[in-house]
Amino acid sequence: MEIVCERFTTSKLAKFEDLNNINTYGFRGEALASISHVAHVTIMSRTKDSKCAYKGCYNDGKLKESVKPCAGNLGTIISAEDLFYNVPTRRRTLKNVADEYSRIVDVVSRYAVHNSTVGFSLKKHGNPAADVKTPMSSNTVDNIRIIYGPSIAKELLAVKDEDPRLGMTLSGHITNANYSMKKGIFLLFINERLIAPHNIDVNVHPTKYEVHFLHQEQVIERIQKAVEQCLLGCNSSRTFYTQTLIALPKSSQTNTSGQKETSGTEEEARTYGYNMVRTDYSERKLDQYLQVQTQPSASTSAADKENTVPATASATDDRLATGTPAPKRQRKDMEERFPGNRYKVTLSSVLQLQRQSEKAAHEKLREIIREHTFVGCVNKSFSLVQHQTKLYLINNKNLTQELFYQIMLYQFGNFGMLKLSEKTSIQELALLALDLPECGWTPEDGDKVDIAKYACQFLISKAEMLLEYFSIEIDKDGNLCSLPLLLEGYIPELERIPLYLVRLVTEVEWDEEQRCFHDICKETSLFYALQKEILPVPSSQQVCMF
Repeated sequence: MEIVCERFTTSKLAKFEDLNNINTYGFRGEALASISHVAHVTIMSRTKDSKCAYKGCYNDGKLKESVKPCAGNLGTIISAEDLFYNVPTRRRTLKNVADEYSRIVDVVSRYAVHNSTVGFSLKKHGNPAADVKTPMSSNTVDNIRIIYGPSIAKELLAVKDEDPRLGMTLSGHITNANYSMKKGIFLLFINERLIAPHNIDVNVHPTKYEVHFLHQEQVIERIQKAVEQCLLGCNSSRTFYTQTLIALPKSSQTNTSGQKETSGTEEEARTYGYNMVRTDYSERKLDQYLQVQTQPSASTSAADKENTVPATASATDDRLATGTPAPKRQRKDMEERFPGNRYKVTLSSVLQLQRQSEKAAHEKLREIIREHTFVGCVNKSFSLVQHQTKLYLINNKNLTQELFYQIMLYQFGNFGMLKLSEKTSIQELALLALDLPECGWTPEDGDKVDIAKYACQFLISKAEMLLEYFSIEIDKDGNLCSLPLLLEGYIPELERIPLYLVRLVTEVEWDEEQRCFHDICKETSLFYALQKEILPVPSSQQVCMF
C-alpha cells in the first residue's frame, strides 16, 4: 500500500509482452496517481489471509503517514474527497452539478448493464434513495428493466454470433421492430473476452473510449448480418393499439347477393377469451408512488382517543391493561432506523443456508411468484393472484413466512431497526407468554416466575450477537429495545412478541452456529408472517406493550 498511488505502479504488467493479453479496464498505473494529485484519497483494504484491514491516506501520489490497521470487511474501499480542491480553475468549470451527476449516472448505468453479476449502487449526496441500484447475480435483461424501464426490457431480442476464424464472439440485446423511441441508447463493450485481448490495441485512447482491433471491417459486417437476421426472424408479429368498434347487427353483415359471408380460416384462427392473457406482470402501478397518510377524522370521539394507550411502567407492571390498540397506520410508538454501511456476509454457515434455500427452490413456483399479477385478498388468510391464464389461491401465512425467512438469510446483518418508544421488560413479556395456551406450560415445567427470569437472563447473555446480526437490541437490564426492520413500512403483530421471545429461548439450537442462525431466522419469519388471527388474551383483555 505504500506505493499504490505512485505513477506507473501496476500489478497487471510484469513485462512488455503482457500488453498483448490485457483484458482489464486499466493497466498503466495512472488512475490512482492522477486522482491523488487532485483529491484527498483514502484506501482501506483487507485480504483474505489478513486478520484486520489496513488504511492509508495519500496526497500527490505519496503516502501521507504510515499505514494503520483498522477494522474492515474483505475487499478494498477507495474514497476520493474534495475533488480539484487544489486546482480552482478546473473546479470552476464544473458549474452545473446536475449535469455532471447525470453523466456519472449514465456511465454507471452502462457498466451496470454490462456487468450484470456485480451489484451497483449510486446515490447523490443527501438523497437517501439510490438513482442506480442493481442486485448481485442478476442478468442483463433484468438490469435493463431496472435502469431503462420495463417497456424496453419486454421488447428485447438476444443477438448471439461466433466466428472462430475472426476470433470473435458476439453477445448482446436489441429492441425489435415493434419498439420505437425518440433517442436511441447504444451500449458497446469490446472487452471481457468478447474479442481476444491480443487482437485489441488498448493504447489508442487512455480511457479506452476508442480502440483498434484486427479484422475490423469483417467484424462490423458480421455484426450487421447477425442483427439483420435477428430482426427478420422476429418480424412475424407486430403490436398495434386500436380502438374497439361497436359490432354491426348480424342482419347488415351480408354480401350483395343476400348471403352471409363466412370464412373457415377466420373461425380456425379465432383466439377464445379463456386463452388470452390480458395482464402484464412487468407493468408498474401508480399506487406504489403514492404514500397514503392516514389522518384522524373530525368525528373521532374522545372515548376512541383515550383507548390509545402509550407505554408506561405501570402498564408493564400490571401486565394486562384494558383498552383498544391503536390502528397500525397511526402507530407512533415505533421508529424505523436504517443501517449505515452494508455488512458483507462471509460466514460459511450463512452462505451454506443460502445455498440450501436456492437448491430447495421450485422453478415453476418461482416463475409464478415472479411473474404473477395480484388480483385481491379473499380474507386475511388467502389472496388471489393470476399467472398467465390461471388463477391461484395463495396462503398468506406460508408465503409471507417464506418471504421473511429469505429476507433474513439474504439481508443477514444488514437489517434496519424498529425502535420501541419505551423499553419493555423481557421477564414481563415471558410471563405473558406462559399464560398463553400456545406456550404449552404445565405445572411440571416449574414456576412461571423462575422460567421468565431464566429466559430473560439467557437472552441477555446472547444480546451482543442478536444485536450485531439481527438488530434485536436487549439492554443490560433485560429490556427489549428494538426489533429488526425486515420490510420498510411493515410492522408485525406486536401481540406475538411474548411468544416470539420465549420461542427464541426454547426452540433455537444455540450450541451449533448454522443450526442457530437457521432457527432464529425461522422463528423470526414465523413472528413476522401474516397470521390468521391475533392471539387471544386471557379475560378478553388486550396486551399493552407500549
